[in-house]
Amino acid sequence: MAKQPRSLSGKVVVVTGGGRGIGAATAAALVAKGAGVAIGDVDLETAKATALRLGGGTIARFLDVTDRPGFTAFLDDVETTLGPIDVLVNNAGIMPLSAVEDESDATAIRQLELNLHGVIHGSKEAIRRMKPRGSGHIVNVASVAGKGGFPGGATYCAVKHGVVGFSEAIRLELRGTGIEVSCVMPSLVATELTAGVADSPFVKRAQPEDVADALVAALQVPVFDVFVPKSTGYITQFMAAFPRSAREWMARRLKADRLLIDAAGGHDRAAYEARAAASTPHAEDQIAEKAAA
Repeated sequence: MAKQPRSLSGKVVVVTGGGRGIGAATAAALVAKGAGVAIGDVDLETAKATALRLGGGTIARFLDVTDRPGFTAFLDDVETTLGPIDVLVNNAGIMPLSAVEDESDATAIRQLELNLHGVIHGSKEAIRRMKPRGSGHIVNVASVAGKGGFPGGATYCAVKHGVVGFSEAIRLELRGTGIEVSCVMPSLVATELTAGVADSPFVKRAQPEDVADALVAALQVPVFDVFVPKSTGYITQFMAAFPRSAREWMARRLKADRLLIDAAGGHDRAAYEARAAASTPHAEDQIAEKAAA
């Protein structure tokens, strides 16, 4: 018998990086289900505009997830305003592209702090708040890049592998506590993050709404692995049965190994790369300290 979908009406949901792209689409889908949504984003003006457009009591606050005390204070503020947090969606992330030898230390640090450490800290904070109540749901947005390696995005792949592994581990740690964990792994999505990246020859580019719908479905009927589109999950499982040499041959044959590296440094990505470089104001202190050492 199919499980009865859980109602999201009245649930308090936090979406990091919720001002645009997948985050904004997720916030919209949640509001449509009756949830009370808090958007956290380093671009406060965009976050406010998104919250105003969505209505439903959606609130927007400044959030730099690399500022861990600030992240904690943000969650405290949300709980004061909307009530105890039922769902945390760790969505904030960036994808700078370059050959690994051309990547600066600053770019690597930004990704480690935002894409990985931000997820770890957010999850810890969610657990601390949810565990005493015996309920809650943590959703970590990773990527199919967390299941493979793609030239041109080596550090991005590293951090997304980290998000997948971290999510798998805390899911097992939290068994029996009432806290659910889901890991969302989109393929290419039509957002600014994939600007200049060619379409995959074997997987259709998803829309942000596709990811949002899959994420909401995982909240209603809890599931850990959330691939978008679903076919990427089947492809991942199928390819895992072959030796590495065969998998790499197939990637070269389909030119999947060129998707990110060919986009790196392209004119189409200039605006996104500039915004990504400005997305971690708190982490810049660490970057400056490292440069001065």
